[in-house]
Amino acid sequence: MKKIAVFDTKPYDIEFFDKYKNEYDFEIDYFESKLRYESVALTKGYDAVIAFVNDNINSKTIDKLIENGIDVIGMRCAGFNNIDVKHAKNKISIYRVPAYSPNAVAEHAMSLLMCLNRKIHKAHNRVRDFNFSLNGLVGFDLKGKTMGVVGTGKIGREFIKICNGFGMEVISYDPYPIDDENIEYVDLDYLFENSDIIALHCPLTRNNYHMINKKSMEMMKDGVIIINTSRGALIDTEDLLEAIKKEKVGGAALDVYEEEADFFFEDVSNVTIHDDVLKLLLSTTNVLVTSHQAFLTKEALDSIAHTTLQNLKDFFDDKENDNKLVL
Repeated sequence: MKKIAVFDTKPYDIEFFDKYKNEYDFEIDYFESKLRYESVALTKGYDAVIAFVNDNINSKTIDKLIENGIDVIGMRCAGFNNIDVKHAKNKISIYRVPAYSPNAVAEHAMSLLMCLNRKIHKAHNRVRDFNFSLNGLVGFDLKGKTMGVVGTGKIGREFIKICNGFGMEVISYDPYPIDDENIEYVDLDYLFENSDIIALHCPLTRNNYHMINKKSMEMMKDGVIIINTSRGALIDTEDLLEAIKKEKVGGAALDVYEEEADFFFEDVSNVTIHDDVLKLLLSTTNVLVTSHQAFLTKEALDSIAHTTLQNLKDFFDDKENDNKLVL
């Protein structure tokens, strides 16, 4: 029986991994701590580790994992920008879950947009205080607006379908466009210049780090809405705040934040927050923030657990698996 160490776990993770562990004949131990160099000693005696989006799998952590006899990492997410993949090459195998529930993320992105646009969060808080005034709650029709979608992977394509259902005009950019006559591809500058709303559905790479910045936002329409359910570092947050302050950007709906690792997924309500940028985000009236929860549906959690464990089983059985990263 193989022993698996799962890091950065929450009760909802344990529920779904426990559902499948006997099927794969794995012994699983769960750790609340994130996988990083300071906690990697916990992996001694295990055959594999399962990690998540905010674990810090740098070169030192990788070396220690190998020293502890770990030769495979199962990421229970699609992204892997938190791994030093260059250092991992030819040293340790890495698997991911590229598509667990694309519609879960796409639906959350649209939910954020609708909530931000129609001021649902403000209205909810207002009526709880028996204030039934509609002043300040004016939104706009989505029908006929131009949605710019950056990234046309599975999540991006699901989001496009939802936008089409609202009667929106959709333009898209992807450095690797797919052959789909239903997707109208444009170059990135054109998308920035012509979109009423911009939604990010792309992985974080060296090439698109801070793709939303002062320069790119200056190209956008006045009052543009920006949605990000992908990775926080796609946006230069300080530039975003400045653009919102100047009313260049009309609002932002964010499920991710570039410095989220120490906060998101955790209860820090009784801790003094020293991140001034995050505090400004949360205090800005036309910014809506959720805590990296776009993936959080029962269907997605089930798929994540099942696929992650299947990835590890295929590794141990020396079977081909398309979810293995080619480093």
